[in-house]
Amino acid sequence: MELRDYIRILRKSWVLIAVLLFVGIGAAAGYSILQTPTYSSSAKVFVSTSGGSTVSDLQQGNTFTQQRVKTYADLATTPIVLLPVISELGLKVSSSELAAMVTASAPLDTTLIEISVTNVDPALAAQIATSVSESLTLAVENIETSASDAANVSPVKLTLVQHAEVPQKPVSPNIPLNIALGGLVGLALGVGLAVLRETLDNRVRNERDVELITDVPILGGIVFDAKAPERPLIVHDDPRSPRAESFRTLRTNLQFLDLGRENRAFVITSSIQSEGKSTTAANLAIALSDAGARVLLVDGDLRRPKIHEYLGLEGAVGLTDLLIGRAEPEDVIQPWGKGDLFVLPAGKIPPNPSELLGSDALVNLIGEFNRAFDVVLFDAAPLLPVTDAAILARTVGGTIVVCAAGRTHKNQLKGAFAALGNVDAPVSGLVLTMLPTKGPDAYGYGRYGYGYGYGYGDTSVPASVIS
Repeated sequence: MELRDYIRILRKSWVLIAVLLFVGIGAAAGYSILQTPTYSSSAKVFVSTSGGSTVSDLQQGNTFTQQRVKTYADLATTPIVLLPVISELGLKVSSSELAAMVTASAPLDTTLIEISVTNVDPALAAQIATSVSESLTLAVENIETSASDAANVSPVKLTLVQHAEVPQKPVSPNIPLNIALGGLVGLALGVGLAVLRETLDNRVRNERDVELITDVPILGGIVFDAKAPERPLIVHDDPRSPRAESFRTLRTNLQFLDLGRENRAFVITSSIQSEGKSTTAANLAIALSDAGARVLLVDGDLRRPKIHEYLGLEGAVGLTDLLIGRAEPEDVIQPWGKGDLFVLPAGKIPPNPSELLGSDALVNLIGEFNRAFDVVLFDAAPLLPVTDAAILARTVGGTIVVCAAGRTHKNQLKGAFAALGNVDAPVSGLVLTMLPTKGPDAYGYGRYGYGYGYGYGDTSVPASVIS
């Protein structure tokens, strides 16, 4: 994915990321509050050797001391040092339990040993640190004395140079640090889940997803309208709405399709049902008619026809009657509205839609329609459930595929293009429907182009519906 894809994911999933960020901060704060505060106190012991009479003796003694300091620091957590402390302070712990509270360190190139003790009682931590330092001093003196020469004088001397003080602030929990880490973990988890969700999401959501599947041009985007079932003919019912403007933009872009093709007939179909193909066909036909074009809208969905319901027309007779020779075009084509829009309903649903749509009778009808009208739009059945649309598209010569953003899966869109490719049906363009009006995938006029008019030249208009 590119940077813009990650930015889009973050914009789209900001609520999830924010929730997990605050959850992380809250969890860290709760954890810190529930923890018992612990305090740390430190004492320092200086290690020295017996003085020498020459510079060489002093240098050797200093080197000897530095070599021994680390050993003495390790000795601070052994029972020989800790057991006297337990006895002196009356502690009810074992030497190993006390050793877990004590830390002894020797800074590099120094002869100092720093003994730190951590405990929930700040005063007790200071007492233990001082007592361990004193006990270490005696233990080292005894060990070095027994290992020295016969004079029984220890060559090494440990001196308590800094007594432990009672700490005023706890060292744990570090609430600011825990909250920062909790927020960082929550943020990382939120971003990771957002990217994972987007990666696993196989639905088409925007033009970027379409471009990864096909190089077919995107003709336009139709914004989502929750009231679309109540007012499917938005161009007629609310011509100033953003959704109506989407169809006018689509109308403008349609003039650039298939410039080398003489006729202007198109099949409008989709991968699956409920993607808005029928409403797209109806609104596009109205928009074309409003711009002065002579338009024929044909309901070529011979399985679940909807055009006559949307336009409020009689649908008992129509295309099927023409294909079986039971009627003439002027008998079944109905005018609609104030412009030059004519509608051919589907008619009675036949038992063999695919055979009728692939018949010579339809080829002849398409020729007649192209001669009589500026634009002919066929609303066809979805491509994946049945072969009707693919057969019709091959005969008509131009196809507009409708894809519902957030509903159509990528493999379904691929399957639709494959179905058209299997019969060598040309694909003219794609229309994205149900685009959100807000968010990273929101529709914008500038994204798909914007125009002010639509023209067809000096096309003559016959006096009758069919010449």
